[in-house]
Amino acid sequence: MKALQYRTIGSAPEVVEIDTPVPGPGQLRLKVTAAGVCHSDAFLMSLPAEAYTFGLPLTLGHEGAGIIDMVGEGVDGRHLGVEVAVYGPWGCGQCYACAQGHENYCERAAAEGIVPPGLGAPGSIAEYMIIDDLRHVVPLDGLDAVKTVSLTDAGLTPYHAIKGSLAKLVPGSTAVVIGVGGLGHVAVQLLRALSPATVIALDVDDAKLALATEVGAHHAMRSDAAAFEAIKALTNGLGATAVFDFVAAQATMDLAKAVVRVEGDAVLVGVGAGVLPVGVLAGSYDSSIRAPYWGTRSELFEVLELARRGQVHVETEVFSLDAAPTAYERLHEGSLRGRAVIVP
Repeated sequence: MKALQYRTIGSAPEVVEIDTPVPGPGQLRLKVTAAGVCHSDAFLMSLPAEAYTFGLPLTLGHEGAGIIDMVGEGVDGRHLGVEVAVYGPWGCGQCYACAQGHENYCERAAAEGIVPPGLGAPGSIAEYMIIDDLRHVVPLDGLDAVKTVSLTDAGLTPYHAIKGSLAKLVPGSTAVVIGVGGLGHVAVQLLRALSPATVIALDVDDAKLALATEVGAHHAMRSDAAAFEAIKALTNGLGATAVFDFVAAQATMDLAKAVVRVEGDAVLVGVGAGVLPVGVLAGSYDSSIRAPYWGTRSELFEVLELARRGQVHVETEVFSLDAAPTAYERLHEGSLRGRAVIVP
């Protein structure tokens, strides 16, 4: 089968021919119908050899959807032919966190060598992929895989981040979204669907600011030196109730912390490498800094239900598997509108 693999440290991913996998006991195989491209992939491919821990060659893709076409021993065959979305942050299924569906915070994954598809295990940018357990797929139930697949990360991750601050996003509150790319433009929609908060979107790209307005932001402005005063003015000097930073570079983290109001949240979702001081005098009183990771299994059901109701969608650009390296080039140069989706 064809697959997109990262094969050499520092090199671009390549489309290669590899053996078609066969599911083992307890596993299932998907004939992939759609796979998403993410900045996390670009991040891991940017790591130097001494920091890279994901194994080579690595079939990329941690956003996946497909049709169950083969099952291993012990898996009920009645699921054959069902089109599903893949829940990516795999856990052990046995610990306290997993028992709650919080496999993104599995207590034993690291010790047991359990890794997500595309981030250690073979991923979805291929003609077929192996799923380790039936609990790690969710039926699409009529949703279009190409339009929906990115919600498994680009929807689930901001949904999880927003839910952690939802109790504070009451009438009169303000939420700021920094970075209106693949995840950020979904975050704007989720904030509008889940809360009465005024939504302010920040980016350095005018096209992405236009997209933010299209999908529901009340205000959209450039993320520059003037943003601090603009947000203060829009909030009567109080600052934002919650800031969701989908970049997490030093400049955006500094801005997030500066504009968060008393008892507000700075939520760091991006994979940037900034640092922030903490302490009583380091920011607004009783404000918090959170760094959530991905989302829970039950939250994926909730995100897909929002899509089914038409309350959230992902702007997508579609690429063939052969053109997958071009999708990563576009991701690197920042010219994608929303999310790239690979269709084998």
